[in-house]
Amino acid sequence: MTSSYSMVESVGDNVVEVKEGDIVIPFFHPNCEECWDCKSKESNICSKFPFGGFGMPRDGTSRFTDSNGEIVNYFIKVSSFIEYTVVDICNLMKINPDFPLDKACLLSCGIPTGTYVFQNPIFELPFFCEQRAKTMVWDAGIGAAWNTAKVKKGSTVAIFGLGAIGLAVAEGARISGAAKIIGVDLNPEKFKIGSKFGVTDFINPKDCGNRPVNEVIKEMTDGGADYCFECVGLASLMNLAFTSCRNGSGKTIVLGVEMNGTPLSLGCYELLKGKTITGSIFGGIKAKKDIPLLAQSYINKELHLDDFITHEVNFEDVNKAFDLLIQGKSLRCIIWMGR
Repeated sequence: MTSSYSMVESVGDNVVEVKEGDIVIPFFHPNCEECWDCKSKESNICSKFPFGGFGMPRDGTSRFTDSNGEIVNYFIKVSSFIEYTVVDICNLMKINPDFPLDKACLLSCGIPTGTYVFQNPIFELPFFCEQRAKTMVWDAGIGAAWNTAKVKKGSTVAIFGLGAIGLAVAEGARISGAAKIIGVDLNPEKFKIGSKFGVTDFINPKDCGNRPVNEVIKEMTDGGADYCFECVGLASLMNLAFTSCRNGSGKTIVLGVEMNGTPLSLGCYELLKGKTITGSIFGGIKAKKDIPLLAQSYINKELHLDDFITHEVNFEDVNKAFDLLIQGKSLRCIIWMGR
């Protein structure tokens, strides 16, 4: 679940980046702005505070206890499914007050990235991101199209899985000027939805008969897509995406965490054809630099966010939001706490 915005209640010693009363966005992927990787243009993997663990990034301890005084572990650095949380400054940034705050949750995660976190006073449920759905998509979206793939104007793109993450990839590809954006999904309703985000063509594998999807894509793109994105979390689909991209220059970006733990196996001959395959965490986003750019892009009416929000419920109806997610009826469901 993706986090929303929060207001700073108080700050600790030596914190100067934010102050009491500031509106901020928490994010799960640390951005210290001090280490080699955070300063590098080549990486967004903070080496000072690596992602992982169940406590605060600097000492590994938790700030939470339950009613019996037992320690409650952190949830991916943010633990925002709570009215009050404690977040390290490397997982927090101030947001432009001109940005509509009811949509701030879309920038914290999912649209630029694609993971799940909770936050107050509102938070959102992404399409592919809950244990009961049996899959996790940690990183994707606009950032993967812009930063990881660097989609070029006039190129062809194939997206496997048109949930919110795949649609965010489509949005990024659209803004980058891709000429053809192919959506691959088993749900025929996704093409109508996808067309709002730039999807130009739709492939339902059920309608391909005995023809493999990669052959259909190669025919549609005169040899293979320039960029393929896997947004579901299946090793078989990752392989299919890789074989669907163009020889010599095609790029495949894996955004889904394999839901069954199956290792990815690629044919050496396919690799020798000059294609590349890579993963992307947090969409290659450096949160403190890139999220403000996304916010400004929305303010400038370049980035479409509103269509991602398909439902809004109050906190007491949180189970209804989960049902919408599992049924595939929701892209982003805003859940209001205390409205």
